[in-house]
This record gives sequence, structure tokens and C-alpha cells, in this order.
Amino acid sequence: MLVTRHVLAAPSPYATPYYIVRGTNPGPVMMITSGVHGNETASMAAAQKLADDYMAGRRVIHRGTLIIVPRVNQQAYAKKIRGKPDLNRTFPRRKSGKSKHPLAAAVFKLAREHQPDWWLDLHEANGLSQLSPRVLGQTLITNPGSSSVPICRRVIERMNRSIPVGKHHFNLKRHELPGSARTAASRLLHAKSVTVETCWSLKRAVRIKYQTEIVHSFLREAGMS
Repeated sequence: MLVTRHVLAAPSPYATPYYIVRGTNPGPVMMITSGVHGNETASMAAAQKLADDYMAGRRVIHRGTLIIVPRVNQQAYAKKIRGKPDLNRTFPRRKSGKSKHPLAAAVFKLAREHQPDWWLDLHEANGLSQLSPRVLGQTLITNPGSSSVPICRRVIERMNRSIPVGKHHFNLKRHELPGSARTAASRLLHAKSVTVETCWSLKRAVRIKYQTEIVHSFLREAGMS
């Protein structure tokens, strides 16, 4: 396994580190992004922990390539704000279209270069989806008709078995969000793309744990770890 650290969108005010983890055997490509919204700090901590674990050899990728961008929106993260404009509305919407923000363009250029089979975008949200279908906390979201749906169901089933409090269980949602990284990855790269949403009301350490466990579950589903 080889782990290398790089810088995305450099030199520019949007520069941010990313990591490439290459397994010893060929296999799928998975992209992990977090920090598209700068105030979703537990998801960023989870992504950075993943990168640190691979750097230190505590985790191993046996097959394929894993790309991790732990803090996409460094400027929003520095202010602990969602970000203006909302970066998750600025990704390309069609093949001939362009990203509406230089940072989204840099992220999607990286994706086009590596052609991920999978793209997990880590987020956080208000509310518990078990208590209200109108909120996004504790959900996996994918596009309608995506081949990732049965995989998401298996990941959710495994996660929920390990969560003793029923209202903290995860749900599956399916909808398109034009301009988001997830929908751009699905439409334009034909990737199995999933948004992972943990709920802000849970303890930060618990949210980090859930995010990392979900990523590792998808890595096993992809046959990478």
C-alpha cells in the first residue's frame, strides 16, 4: 500500500490537502469528500482520521485506489460557516456544463482524472430522520435508480444493528440534487455516489464514529479492504 499527500487547487486561496491511498492490487476507485460545508466539522474529522489511519498504517487498502479530500472548503471551515455560495450547488449539471465555483471545478477535475467507481460525500444535518421524514440527519442519500441502493440498504442494516437507540438509526433517501457533488458524480461520472448525513444533535465523537464506520462498510462492499 502506498499513501501520498497532495494539494488540491494550488496555488490559490482555495488550496486544500488530499490523500491518495493505493492498494497493492488493482481494483475500484473510491473518492471521499468532506467539508464541502465548512460547519460540518465531525464529518471532516472523520475524513481526516481515515487519512491519518492510512498514513500511519493502522488501516490498509488491499485493492484499488482511495482518494480522500478531508476539508474541501477551507475558507468556510476557517469561519465555521456553511459557505457562500453553497458549494454543493456549484458542481456541473450536465456533460457540457462547467462548475460554477473554482473549488468545485478543482474537485471535479480531480474526479475526472481518476474516474471513481464510488463517491462518498460526508455531511451533517439537523434532525433525526427516524422522527421526521422531512429532515436529513442519520441518512444515506443516493440518486433515484442508482445501483448503490441495495448496497446502501445493507450498510444501513449493519449500522442500525450496532446502534441501540432506535431514533438514532439511519434511513435511506433517494433524490437528485442538481449542482451537488453526489448528483454530478452520478450523472456525469456514472459513479455509485452517496451522501452520508449524521445528525448534529448527537455527540461529536459518536458522529465521527458513525461516519468512519460507514466509510469502512462501503470499502468492504467495494472489495477494497
